[in-house]
Amino acid sequence: MKAVFVSNYINHHQIPFCEAMIKTMGSEGEFVFIQTQEIEQERTAMGWSSELPAYVKCSYTDDKAHEECLKCIDDADVAYVGWTTDTSLYMPRLKAGKLTFRISERLYKKSTLLAYNPRGLMAKYKEHTAFRKAPVYLLCAGAYTASDYGIFHAYGGKMFRWGYFPELKEYGNDTPLDLKSAPGSEVRILWAGRFIDWKHAENALFTASKLIDAGIPFHMDVIGTGEMEDELKQLATAQRLMDHVSFTGPMAPASVREYMEKADIFISTSDRQEGWGAVINEAMNSGCCVIAPAEAGAVPYLIDNGDNGFVFRSDDPDELAACCIQAARYPEIRKSCGEKAFETVRYTWNASVAAERLTDLARMLMEEWGIEEGRCGMPSKVPGKAAEIPWKTGPCSIETVRDESVVRDNALKYRS
Repeated sequence: MKAVFVSNYINHHQIPFCEAMIKTMGSEGEFVFIQTQEIEQERTAMGWSSELPAYVKCSYTDDKAHEECLKCIDDADVAYVGWTTDTSLYMPRLKAGKLTFRISERLYKKSTLLAYNPRGLMAKYKEHTAFRKAPVYLLCAGAYTASDYGIFHAYGGKMFRWGYFPELKEYGNDTPLDLKSAPGSEVRILWAGRFIDWKHAENALFTASKLIDAGIPFHMDVIGTGEMEDELKQLATAQRLMDHVSFTGPMAPASVREYMEKADIFISTSDRQEGWGAVINEAMNSGCCVIAPAEAGAVPYLIDNGDNGFVFRSDDPDELAACCIQAARYPEIRKSCGEKAFETVRYTWNASVAAERLTDLARMLMEEWGIEEGRCGMPSKVPGKAAEIPWKTGPCSIETVRDESVVRDNALKYRS
């Protein structure tokens, strides 16, 4: 099977999945990642690498490279198209009716009211809804993606759960829980991300002040950089938090993982503009008790509130603080959440499982459409009975259109 992944640029969140795809497809398969732009300077300043693996081809260097990438996409048995502004690379494939998976976070991150612009709806129809009867499917990288695409009736019955799959760290016969603080000692708390408005790092500082008021011994590390850095440091100083809070500055992803492994609690504070939130995967893999907002795309997929983590409303910092106080005060609760979080990523939400399922799913759909490998994804028939999807949860399980508020409220419910 020839498979191609098209996206803006390769990064450390995508590399594990790409390498798992190469391994899953084996020596008889071919996998190529098409990068359509250079990585942003803001990302490299945070420690993201700009070095490209051997399986990456760049479409933007010159016209010849663009044509080679276009041919690579056209010749593939299956294409996976993520975020890119260069529609000229994949639109010919869609119009030719070749097997393609679109990969998308939610579209309307600030408000769904933005969806009801007539010009925008027409553009979405041409790029998505127009292919509703073609072998074009949607991988929903977040629990709110389906509801956004449902606004313009795209991909009905052709959507699957998806996400980001950072490196899965294995610990042999041990678990990262062995690295956590001992009961009765100072609780270690971590926040990591960019210092921008919708990440709401100020709510982590609010939580720190509430922990001090509750008399809980703790230390919070805040990792990152960004436009709000000075403002956040001034806020921490004004609230007399600096004995309990350390601003580490930016660091490479591998170093962030080392901090996660030592942290008892990881806090994510983003609002609905967090399409996924890969740090949540990483913190769960590191055995942290994760406290995360219901509005982040990853949370309804990854976290069962009160079981393998805690979920709060992003606009309610008091709720966040209450969750953190509970986890900090009761070591047995945060240990249980950390163990189950680790198992969630280890056995379900990781690159290997995603690659195996996606490859199997592609073959199921190729059979359904009568597509033979080596025929560039061209269907020979209109499918009759839809393929039976064997996975009930996790990557490639069936996703349906649900109201955004229902998804959020379900994420907030305690489950056992």
